[in-house]
Amino acid sequence: MKTEAQPSTSSLANTSWTGTVISDTVPGSQTWEDKGPFTWSAASGTSEAQVSTARVAEAQARASQPKQISVLEAATASILKQQSTYEKVQMTEKKESEVLLARPFWSSKAEYILAQVGFSMKPSCLWRFAHLWLNSGGCSFAAIYIFMLFLVRIPLVFLEMAAGQSMRQGGMGVWKIIAPWIGGVGYSSFMVCFILGLYFNVVNSWIIFYMSQSFQFPVPWEKCPLTMNSSGFDPACEQTAPSIYFWYRQTLKASDRIEDGGSPVYSLVLPFCVCWCLVGAFMINGLKSTRKVICVLVLLPYFIIIGFFIRSLLLEGAKFGLQQLVVAKISDVYNVSVWSVAGGQVLFNTGIGLGSVASLASYMPQSNNCLSDAFLVSVINLLTLLIVTSFNFSVLGFWATIITHRCCERNAEILLKLINLGKLPPDAKPPLDLLDNPTSIYNTWFNGLPQHIKSMVLREVTECNIETQFLKASEGPKFVFLSFVEAMSFLPLSVFWSFIFFLMLLTMGLSSAIGIMQGIVTPLQDNFSFFRKHTKLLIVGLFLLMFACGLFFTRPSGSHFIKLLSNHWIVFPIIVIAIFETMAVSWAYGARRFLADLTILLGHPISPIYGWLWPCVCPVVLLILFVTVMVRLCMKPITYMSWDSSTSKEVLRPYPPWALLLMITLFAIVILPIPAYFVYCLIHRIPFRPKSRDRPITASTSLPLSHQLTPSKEVQEEEILQGDETKYPSTSHVTS
Repeated sequence: MKTEAQPSTSSLANTSWTGTVISDTVPGSQTWEDKGPFTWSAASGTSEAQVSTARVAEAQARASQPKQISVLEAATASILKQQSTYEKVQMTEKKESEVLLARPFWSSKAEYILAQVGFSMKPSCLWRFAHLWLNSGGCSFAAIYIFMLFLVRIPLVFLEMAAGQSMRQGGMGVWKIIAPWIGGVGYSSFMVCFILGLYFNVVNSWIIFYMSQSFQFPVPWEKCPLTMNSSGFDPACEQTAPSIYFWYRQTLKASDRIEDGGSPVYSLVLPFCVCWCLVGAFMINGLKSTRKVICVLVLLPYFIIIGFFIRSLLLEGAKFGLQQLVVAKISDVYNVSVWSVAGGQVLFNTGIGLGSVASLASYMPQSNNCLSDAFLVSVINLLTLLIVTSFNFSVLGFWATIITHRCCERNAEILLKLINLGKLPPDAKPPLDLLDNPTSIYNTWFNGLPQHIKSMVLREVTECNIETQFLKASEGPKFVFLSFVEAMSFLPLSVFWSFIFFLMLLTMGLSSAIGIMQGIVTPLQDNFSFFRKHTKLLIVGLFLLMFACGLFFTRPSGSHFIKLLSNHWIVFPIIVIAIFETMAVSWAYGARRFLADLTILLGHPISPIYGWLWPCVCPVVLLILFVTVMVRLCMKPITYMSWDSSTSKEVLRPYPPWALLLMITLFAIVILPIPAYFVYCLIHRIPFRPKSRDRPITASTSLPLSHQLTPSKEVQEEEILQGDETKYPSTSHVTS
């Protein structure tokens, strides 16, 4: 339409126009690292100079007809105009040539999609989703999750992708451009991302520690260790399962309570350092090095997942596990708690509110179809969770079957001893042959006993039930490091399968860590030109700082703090940040205006449903989710599972009152920048909405100049730049 061809009056168009002029006129400033030309397919082989030349020729033709000016005069006038325009822009650029550097780009869209998928597929998502499916209604939980995914996740991911891509800014600066008064939300997301990054690599260090121990045969979590200078097993291990003993005593060296201090666990410090060194090596050269490894880190786990899925279907008990997968508790559909945990899981899996989605998207061309990207990333994430949950349930079915078999065999041995000692009558004698199917043979015999004999047997042995055992799958990281690891030890070639399993978790953890750190590094480079020029110095300094701070979580009580932050705290700032992001786009900038700008940039219309979802549905759903999570937290005391060294048993303990105070304090600190920046804008009389294209965008002085400068009014009025826009699209389409 003709109206679409006119220059946009929004800051979106302003930003794209300015970035285009800068990238075209400053030699050698195409990327922060690369000096070569940008070869994105969106350019379609047409340079902006060619488009400008065509516009000049057309302007000459229009001007020559009514005035009947000679061709020589028209050409001379055109050249003078073009030279004048170039000089005006060049003078401004020359003053700031040190900082006017264009952004690097992903070399292909596939790399970008893999980066977004790798960031969203955190290892913790695998065990959280499977555990919630098992304990929160089964298929009912899955249906609620999918509904929330399309209602909240895809619109919010699309919003962050569109904001970062169109403004060419990371998670901190993008909101100061869209809605100056809500610019503090970028600082809040930066702080939440920083806190998450501190302890995220601790989980990766656990994986590396287990991975290093899996080369032993048998694996150390399969049998109890021998005591020093003795042929007997460790008494503490004999009182519990070997996998539980290895997790608490050998890996975490966990304290009995969260109040207990202690120095960092030395066996975890080295794996923790290795994690930071790996992530640093992947990011040391900026996007150039990141995009080379992201394909391996993201694709390799999928090959392993497919292999595990096929292998799990062949295991004994896999059928029972898959039967539990399709169980649906209809009553849980009406349970508010299930809706709240499903909504929280959707937000956590998405990574909304951390700034990483916008930061990764800021390295894409402005004309990229970010709506299809949001759908694609969300669907890939969902399908991955469904496949992983299927093989999780198959393996858990195998695990429960083996544990139940061993329980029946152990009970039979105990009963035979008691009968020989005369403590039980001969009628309680179990069948001797339990080799083929111990659980079926034992339970058939037990159910056929007279009631009085059955009561006598139950007083001496525990009941062996596969359904009960299946539901004992641990929560949180223990789902992997206890239940799943124990199941791996039952397999033939347990060393191989254990190594492959931890390799899968490690690659997923590293790709997620890269996404998290990108949400920290990109805003720093956007706001400080020094960091853009010295990427290696930024990476080394930042990672050393975060490594030193993260050592706090490698202490004996560190796992308790990680659970406190990841399970109970992080959902609150994420919800609040997501609410303010929707407010920034929908109310401050204007949802219709934002969609109109995106329509110009993308070159095709966008469904108006997002103009209804962003301002109305998403904020209401997020607010309800925040209230329900808060009520659930207040009504039920938060607890953690700890290791009681005196009894060698797991003990459920409540968090102390100061832990709740710590959560409130951290929440207040990370949310404080939002009202603080609001007051700052109020004092300095910064307008509520960004100004139109004919005036500079009001923003913080720390923003890159490419988003603060606009061409002078004389330059904008040049006939060369106001040719027939319907025939030659906006220059941002070409350079993007």
